[in-house]
Amino acid sequence: MNDTGFSLNDHPNQHTDILLDGKIAGRYMYAYDNSTDDRLHETYKPYLHVFNVDGTAPITKGPGGLFTHHRGIFLGWNKIQFNGQTYDRWHMTGGEIIHRRFTQQTADEERATLISQTNWNDEKGQVMIEETRTMTIQRPTESPFRLQIDFTAELKAVAGDVLLDGDPEHAGVQYRPADEVVKEETIYIFPKAGADPKVDLDYPWVGETYTLSGNRHSVVQLNHPDNPKETRFSAYRDYGRFGAFFVHSIANGEALQICYRFLIADGELPATEQVHASWDRFTGISQPGNSI
Repeated sequence: MNDTGFSLNDHPNQHTDILLDGKIAGRYMYAYDNSTDDRLHETYKPYLHVFNVDGTAPITKGPGGLFTHHRGIFLGWNKIQFNGQTYDRWHMTGGEIIHRRFTQQTADEERATLISQTNWNDEKGQVMIEETRTMTIQRPTESPFRLQIDFTAELKAVAGDVLLDGDPEHAGVQYRPADEVVKEETIYIFPKAGADPKVDLDYPWVGETYTLSGNRHSVVQLNHPDNPKETRFSAYRDYGRFGAFFVHSIANGEALQICYRFLIADGELPATEQVHASWDRFTGISQPGNSI
């Protein structure tokens, strides 16, 4: 492991730590263990933890607590239509999302990248979706952000047509702060005045600031314009779970590509103009003013 730049510390069949300057910045939880009901509950889907600036504790949530299925940076849909039935890969009933292998685990001075291949199974263990999940962590180019996490996924239907369906509260690509948040101090920031996330579609980004153990933490989720349209952001719960939801069909043998960037800051978020600029850099296109 390096004392400067990025390095990886893999704990086989458990998790991989992503270190920055010798401190844990993130932890990809990829264990799968169905030996007991408790272990299955703890390991029924992989997710990415984000750590505090000291590298001593996650600022995102794991198993247990309020809504145990909310975990770190994660994805899922609660109404997946496949083979004439509906499957819940949000609450994780009747099947699992199982990490199978890494195709890349690399780190250098500039960044760390993990590519995880996972299977989304039905209740009989048949694979409905093969996912290739890519997570790249690096230092942002702009202050005050501390970490830049690019989270992309390819979701391929391999045994029949698949419809990803659900609702903004129970589906999509989402971020969940640690369970100990001070609920009264959670705030959301939107890219326009008078925003209504229960009605508005296709925000370029949404931000959140929350409090843990007396410290303020902020996160922005940037939505790439190539992602499916009619995306809604669930961004109003005081416990802090928020993220992007869409409905999309995937024909048998076809794949959906999705791409999000998470920017992590210690303290409050910068002004909306600076977040707009970060979105511009992410997408490579110019956003017109403050409109959606």
